[in-house]
Parts: sequence; structure tokens; C-alpha cells
Amino acid sequence: MEYSVKVDAFEGPLDLLLHLINRFEIDIYDIPVATITEQYMMYIHTMNELQLDVASEYLVMAATLIQIKSKMLLPTYDEDDIDDSMDDIEEDPREQLMQQLIEYRKFKEAAVELQKLEETQTHIYAKAPSNLQQISDEKSPQQDSGDLDVSLYDMLSALQKLMKRKQLQKPAQARVARQDVPIEKRMTEIVSVLQKTKGKQSFYKLFPYPERNHIVVTFLAILELMKKNKVIVEQSNNLDELYVAYQERNDER
Repeated sequence: MEYSVKVDAFEGPLDLLLHLINRFEIDIYDIPVATITEQYMMYIHTMNELQLDVASEYLVMAATLIQIKSKMLLPTYDEDDIDDSMDDIEEDPREQLMQQLIEYRKFKEAAVELQKLEETQTHIYAKAPSNLQQISDEKSPQQDSGDLDVSLYDMLSALQKLMKRKQLQKPAQARVARQDVPIEKRMTEIVSVLQKTKGKQSFYKLFPYPERNHIVVTFLAILELMKKNKVIVEQSNNLDELYVAYQERNDER
């Protein structure tokens, strides 16, 4: 029986494109459409492999990229070859997408600044002066998140590599009945593994089985643990291996 999972944590196709541009250090004013389209389609393919419910806006962007790629393959004309009868020469087909990405980046950067202001505001209290030294000495668990911010798209990229590894390593075996694993149970198992390995484990080692349903459940369990601030995902440098670390919470009950 087929199953479908919807994840609302992904921010949209422009966010994915901006992630790819940053990851591969692409000039946003001169986007190599063939490369970005190939990478974008790999992410879409991975979402489909995991049977995540891909929003229609991702598919619309995929069609747009393919259309731009097709237009880029059309022959170009030198200025000397253009006569008065060719007044409607089409502009660079990447122009509209480039402007959308620039505007999206501006709003995303503004959102980050507003979030910083919000976090700063939470430390402002309207009360009489008192000794806050104890509070200032406390270290937030969010501060142990590694040198780089790890996005869901970084995790999805790691899953691309993981699924290729599992496919190559998967031995020939007889067909067995599918066993559903509750997300809550998988969350408990992951926390147990992390606690036994000094609180940190390679992202790939948390997927011991090649079956797709187990991979999906494990991936969603990690996302849920991140949402509950029970684990964080760390990465030392861009494109390096991801590590999942367990967070001890003093306020857990």
C-alpha cells in the first residue's frame, strides 16, 4: 500500500534555488541554468523517492527551469546581424528568475535580522534592577549548533548520498511483509543511540536499514526531534558530513 507524507518545513522553490546558489557558490547574476536545473531536479527526485508530498509550486519551478534551459539553447544573434525587422529580440530568459531570487534573498535576510531583534527583545525585561549574572552565565543549547547553519536542504542532500549508498549495498533478498515503524518509537530509538555514543552520531549511521519506509520514518523522526530541541544537526564546513547531536535539557520533565 502506497503512503504519502507531507512536510511543511520546506520554505518553497525559491528557497531551494537560493540554497543551491549558495552551496555551489554560483553568481546570482549569471546563473548556469543547466547546472542549477540538474541539481534542482535531483532534490525533487529525492523527495519523490521518499514519497514526500511535493508541493505543486516546486513542480511549477521545475517546469520554469526546463523552459529557461530550452530557451538558452536557441541560437544567439550578433548585433551586426540584427536589422530593423528584428525589433522584438527577447531579453535574457534568466532575467525574471534572477530578479525573483534577488528579491527573495532581500526578504530572507530581512527576516533573519528581524529574528535577531526578536531574540534580543526577549532578553529585555520591564522590571526593577536586579542581579542577572546567573542568567547571563547560562548557555543556551542552541549555541552548540556547529560552525554552519544546517538547513533541511542540506539534510535532503545528505539523504541523496545515503540512498545511493543503500542501493549499492543492498543485498539480494526475498520479499518480506512491510512493517510500519511509529515515528515516536523511532525517535526514542534515535535518542537511545545518541546517548550511548556520547551524544553524537553520524547522520548516515542513523539509517541502518535500506528499506524506504524506514528511511522516511527515520528522517521525519530526526526532524521532529529537532523541532522539540532534543537534537541538533552539525556541519563543520560546507559539503562536510552531517552529525546529529543530542541536547541535554535541564527543563525536561
